[in-house]
Amino acid sequence: MVNSDEGLEGAAVQEGFEPSQGAGEKHSELSLVWLSLIALGLGICTGIGAAVFRALIGLIHNAAFLGQISAHYDANHFTGPSPWGALIILVPVIGGLAVTFLVVNFAPEASGHGVPEVMDAIFYKGGVIRPVVAVVKSLASAIAIGTGAAVGREGPIIQIGSALGSTLGQLIKMPAGQRIILVAAGAGAGIAATFNTPIGGVMFAIELMMPEVGSTSFLPVALATGAATFVGRAFFGNQPAFFVPPLPMLGTDPYAAVTLLLFAVLGGLTGVAAAGFIRGLHSAEEAFARIPNRYLRHAVGMLMVGVLIYALFRVFGHYYVEGVGYATIEAILTGQLGLSLPALAGFLVFLFAAKLFATSASLGSGSSGGIFSPSLFMGAAIGGSFAAILRAVQMPLPIDVPTFAMVGMAAMVGGATGAVMTAVVMIFEMTRDYGIVMPMIVAVAVAVGVRRLLSRESIYTIKLVGRGHGIPRTRHANMFLVRRAMDVMNREVSVLPAETTFEAFLSAEEETGRMRHIVVTADGRIAGVLRMNTALRRGLADAERQMTLGELASRSFVMVRDTTIAFDVIRRIWARNAVMAVVVRAGVAVPRGKDILGVITKEHVADSVADSVAGYRDE
Repeated sequence: MVNSDEGLEGAAVQEGFEPSQGAGEKHSELSLVWLSLIALGLGICTGIGAAVFRALIGLIHNAAFLGQISAHYDANHFTGPSPWGALIILVPVIGGLAVTFLVVNFAPEASGHGVPEVMDAIFYKGGVIRPVVAVVKSLASAIAIGTGAAVGREGPIIQIGSALGSTLGQLIKMPAGQRIILVAAGAGAGIAATFNTPIGGVMFAIELMMPEVGSTSFLPVALATGAATFVGRAFFGNQPAFFVPPLPMLGTDPYAAVTLLLFAVLGGLTGVAAAGFIRGLHSAEEAFARIPNRYLRHAVGMLMVGVLIYALFRVFGHYYVEGVGYATIEAILTGQLGLSLPALAGFLVFLFAAKLFATSASLGSGSSGGIFSPSLFMGAAIGGSFAAILRAVQMPLPIDVPTFAMVGMAAMVGGATGAVMTAVVMIFEMTRDYGIVMPMIVAVAVAVGVRRLLSRESIYTIKLVGRGHGIPRTRHANMFLVRRAMDVMNREVSVLPAETTFEAFLSAEEETGRMRHIVVTADGRIAGVLRMNTALRRGLADAERQMTLGELASRSFVMVRDTTIAFDVIRRIWARNAVMAVVVRAGVAVPRGKDILGVITKEHVADSVADSVAGYRDE
């Protein structure tokens, strides 16, 4: 008794009907062991790359702002006064010209915040990223951040890690699907090494980078992320990204419920701010694009940033919005700003607006850097300001500025990027305070909902949609893949002997124009398949009408059992380049005409996919 589809395939071969293999050479899949080892090496390389990248930022920053040759740079501390005085205004301009030179001449895709380019490569280019992108992105972003552009360092290292993964996937011959896994693994490794957030790195890769998730894709991503985190900790230490004082736990009393409601309100406000960030950056890109010369365009944008940071220093004593902005975030979380509550609320709103302007001008004019750090900055400013206002009006609740600032950071990241799970997990890992997880979940959920009402696209996808490259906002579970063949098949199938003439078949059918599926048998055994439009009769010559179905039938088919799952049906149709799959009754060693239950074509597969996702709304 034959109980497997492989047995059916063998029966078809014995009858001399081996379907064609299809044209075009395809690379063989690597084993999971080899793919995991490659991903492990990728994680180590990405971790080292993150360390080199941060050292390069420090070297350029110290030389540009302080006139010192040193790679030591702690972004969590404010930069001291520059010896250049008012000439500091020109530092971002000079850096911008250098960035433009690198981008224009070597890698145009290194411009901007990087993640959209990686997503574009995954969904539209088979995971292919030019190797030169890793080098150019490193230099361009280090120069941009080091000379004061208001951008983050996570976007560049994501693109760098992804480029390394893609390069390995091109050097070692593998299918596009496995190359995409390495691209996603490099992205997750990059963000994990940058922020010391291994779980957040995995979540980032899963939520934004990977078209589908399974054990064969999760293991390489997890290994790469873990390795990058280990290497990053060897260079930067095991401390969280930000020092946060002990935060009060949210209780279970009625006051806690009201406080949770306030976190939801903060999420709504942050959702509005996230939509403003997306629209503002997009508008800035369109506005600067009207300046035809790219050097002039970037010089104008960075001159605006230079004037802003100098004005902030003259009036408030710090540059505040230059670079990644971690020092300002740290100051908000630890209460270093030293202002009264009303003044603190107003100043943080001002810093939010200043950072929004500086980031939009930097990236809009052509700088190279990420948006994750600016999102953290703006979220901390919104959350801290909201808490300061609540405390200023003496609301009888345990309102804590650092807690609301932390929740605001998560809500802004989740709202702007759409990566809701990544936002919650990463902010938790950055602070390692479990007490804020529940408020973050509430705030992030509300922020994403409000942002999607105001801006359908995230800050990552809006750029791709402008190119006509839409990215799915959700990763639907492929439920259709586990449907049985009997649930997918078309039962309207004619089983006819090979000697039947075409004319006889047409005479027996109404000329309805319907597509008919025919399984042709020879001596009772399955010999071939046909797909036929019954309205074609008038256009056929007499000789063609006298041909038999056996002469017309295609031998390019596969046989599957009615209990075979759709995943295996699709795999076998694709592997054999078959016209259709003939569904036969289970438990039959050599199927005959009477055992045929239906057929499955590619159109039936498409219908099954559409039906499985009909309950989801992607808007």
